[in-house]
Amino acid sequence: MNSALDKNIETNPLIERLPAHLKQFIKPQNYEEYTPINQAVWRYVMRKNFDYLATVAHKSYVDGLNKTGISIDYIPNMYGMNRILKEIGWAAVAVDGFIPPAAFMEFQAYKVLVIASDIRQLEHIEYTPAPDIIHEGAGHAPIIANPEYAEYLRRFGEIGCKAISSAKDYQLYEAVRKLSILKEAEDTTAAEIEATEKEVDYLQKNMGVPSEMALIRNLHWWTVEYGLIGTIEDPKIYGAGLLSSIGESAWCMTDAVKKIAYSPEAAYQEFDITQPQPQLYVTPNFAYLSEVLEEFANTMALRVGGPEGIEKLIASKNLGTIELSTGLQISGVFESMISHKNKVAYIQTKGESALAYHEKELIGHGVSNHLHGYGSALGKLDGINLAIEDMSPKDLQAYKIFEGEKITLKFEGDIIVSGEIITGTRNLKGKIILISFKDCTVSHNETILFKPEWGIYHLGVGKRIVSAFSGPADSNSFNLVNHKVSSTTLKPKKSDARKELEDLYLAVRNYREGKDTKFSPEAIFDILRKHHPTDWLLSIELYEIAVMDDMKKLERDIAEYLTTISTKRPAIKHLIDDGMQLVNQFQLG
Repeated sequence: MNSALDKNIETNPLIERLPAHLKQFIKPQNYEEYTPINQAVWRYVMRKNFDYLATVAHKSYVDGLNKTGISIDYIPNMYGMNRILKEIGWAAVAVDGFIPPAAFMEFQAYKVLVIASDIRQLEHIEYTPAPDIIHEGAGHAPIIANPEYAEYLRRFGEIGCKAISSAKDYQLYEAVRKLSILKEAEDTTAAEIEATEKEVDYLQKNMGVPSEMALIRNLHWWTVEYGLIGTIEDPKIYGAGLLSSIGESAWCMTDAVKKIAYSPEAAYQEFDITQPQPQLYVTPNFAYLSEVLEEFANTMALRVGGPEGIEKLIASKNLGTIELSTGLQISGVFESMISHKNKVAYIQTKGESALAYHEKELIGHGVSNHLHGYGSALGKLDGINLAIEDMSPKDLQAYKIFEGEKITLKFEGDIIVSGEIITGTRNLKGKIILISFKDCTVSHNETILFKPEWGIYHLGVGKRIVSAFSGPADSNSFNLVNHKVSSTTLKPKKSDARKELEDLYLAVRNYREGKDTKFSPEAIFDILRKHHPTDWLLSIELYEIAVMDDMKKLERDIAEYLTTISTKRPAIKHLIDDGMQLVNQFQLG
């Protein structure tokens, strides 16, 4: 599909509206860096997939290949993909390998497909643990043409990016990213890979109690990546990891892989990204995926809030947000809390913090105003069965909660706030969400929590925490454009032999497309046999030309040569057999 190579096609508007903290992960695709060998790997996998998956994949897959403009012959170009994805309400961006799970999911919430633009080596043509353009371009993109599944993906991103991580989650992410890069780098030693595999294995086995992010990543893995749909007896493939793996897509259909009815319990089934999956989950339909997602979301701090939510945020040691019953949102790195009768009596953040309402920062309450943290008493006043947020103007007057009044408020849990009220901030419904004091002291028993010399004290009004989630309420409140990866994808140094082999692949492609080439198919095959005896894929492409152009002698010579390679390298015999079979099928077709 030559139009897919047009670099002048406009970008998708969905990309333009992404926030800066997501745009920082986007990188140029650099289409010209794809080698002729890369293109041949794409073509082989796609021809094989199209042939096999037509019978075992969900019907949306083949339909989606056509709708999303994914070509069998060429690695897709982002410009071309965005032009076509725009028609189904989605977009695509290129990134460098794995990105943090929360960012990956937030892209989905914006209906933007994240595509690792690198492509697997020929040696890993069946499967790679690294995200690549085959996995995401040929796996994820076609299936989102199904509207019900696309909405599940968007909703998953919306909920998933709010899941609270643990400090160990990020360690594991970095280790898995490093392993995926090393496995795809051509000059990595076995010792380097083994050491990193041990690190990943150790972390996976010592994660402790799984975080919300770990659990929701499991759901993502068993649906979006490795999901089956239909019945246990007759499942179809829809997961991108299976759709893009010519090895695992066949193996998963055998009895060697256990099939389990999909349920919320899948959140507790861990996975090993470096190994084929021993069990897979089957959903009866796409609608059921959304049911399970909502059921899981009901267990998250996002919807539960309370002291449990604060505990998760404190353990995460990362930026998070709580929302009070008045709608006031407090964002920062949560350091501690004081609880009373299983309710939160006081919360404290450290470092830059911000206050917001409806995801919009409150004027005068950005990080510059709360540079060293934010603390507030919460809940009801002691001995008064009425929360401040529920008080009428008469109640507030009766309890002397009004501007200019010097007052001491004793909250349940022995939190005492004493100072002069300056002003109050109300929400859209007229409820007080913030009370500001000067000359204020806040204490808990003998501990001083706030001193007058620290400035103005802003009491957050709320009788309970209704929600707690990862990230800020208003992303503009914080500088989130600070992502630094510990490892980047490695580009191989090309030897003269490698350059020659790429030239041969290019000559074959040019010949197939009717372009001028200085080598004949016979000459290419002769050079290949003499100088590149470990390569097999180019022989398949030459075999295709010989069959198409009725070059009987060349066809026989290549067939004999491939038989010899199969005998010497039995591990790739099935790849060679499949390649020759595809040529014969396409020719007959």
